[in-house]
Amino acid sequence: MRKLLNVLHVMTQGAYLHRDGETVAVKIDGVQKLRLPVHTLEGLVCWGQVSCSPPLLSLCCEKGVGISFVTEQGRFLARVQGPVSGNVLLRRQQYRMADGGELALPCVRTVVTSKIANSRVVLLRAARETGDPGRETSLRGAANRLSWIGLDAARAATVDEARGHEGLAAQTYFGALDNMITLPRPAPPDLLEAAKAPFYFAGRSRRPPLDRVNALLSFVYALLRHDIESALETVGLDPAVGFLHADRPGRPSLALDMMEELRSVLADRLVLTLINRRQVQADGFVAQDGGGILLEEATRKAVVAAWQTRKQEEIEHPFLNERIPLGLVPYTQALLLARYIRGGLDGYPAFLWR
Repeated sequence: MRKLLNVLHVMTQGAYLHRDGETVAVKIDGVQKLRLPVHTLEGLVCWGQVSCSPPLLSLCCEKGVGISFVTEQGRFLARVQGPVSGNVLLRRQQYRMADGGELALPCVRTVVTSKIANSRVVLLRAARETGDPGRETSLRGAANRLSWIGLDAARAATVDEARGHEGLAAQTYFGALDNMITLPRPAPPDLLEAAKAPFYFAGRSRRPPLDRVNALLSFVYALLRHDIESALETVGLDPAVGFLHADRPGRPSLALDMMEELRSVLADRLVLTLINRRQVQADGFVAQDGGGILLEEATRKAVVAAWQTRKQEEIEHPFLNERIPLGLVPYTQALLLARYIRGGLDGYPAFLWR
């Protein structure tokens, strides 16, 4: 099994990354702050006003270390990657599957049903951990509804039908997410006061996120997307051509497909932990003029640190029956997907949380 390497996140504005032999050096205000051997890195993420020297770009491309450039809030801007590894025949088969609805349908069914199953596990775990009988009843009710939606998704006759079930499942799941936040807050029926609470979640909002919970979700989803794109490129798949998500210029559809099965257990659980354990504070966010909520620098760094720590935790992979770090789950799933597309597996073994 592949070894889990580090992803270097550089978030200090004005930082300059350059090559120093076979190492990545980071300078801030002209003073060198860090040197890391390039062979210990899986990727670099440059947040906001962070620049790289051409020799460093060349070194990273030569060593297979991808460099992503994102805004301070995690919106993807660009990615620098060396020569694509893998067999061209693998990508040709990927494109054939994406073009034919019947060829893509088994994989789409698996991705959607695994997303629903993982979302249900998150809801049930939260129901067991909450001390509020009302919230427990609500969470278990949402989990039961997801069970029925999952059964329908497993029998979907077309990709579009599977997409419909996925959308209904997402609506049900996010409708119950606020009940997984255990911080003391005003109780209904005083919904107006509840909405003013620091970590109240009324529903999913993006571009921009309209509350602190959505800001955290969007930020962690950006971290997960980076890792999944890197994993897909490593095994030779094209992140831009997916099965569940339709093709759109600039959108990594296949990476978004894989995110569906992983986001609730890898990203959402982390966000809920950060909130419920008070590892992030309400004053660590800033409101924009248009109503959007953004993370302040200290909060961003705390979330990235928690994400990197979370990736070190070990789990037993349900298909491989082997203990691996959580950070290797995207790579493992990308590898299994590539084997399925090549014809080495009868079906795509999705990641199911236990």
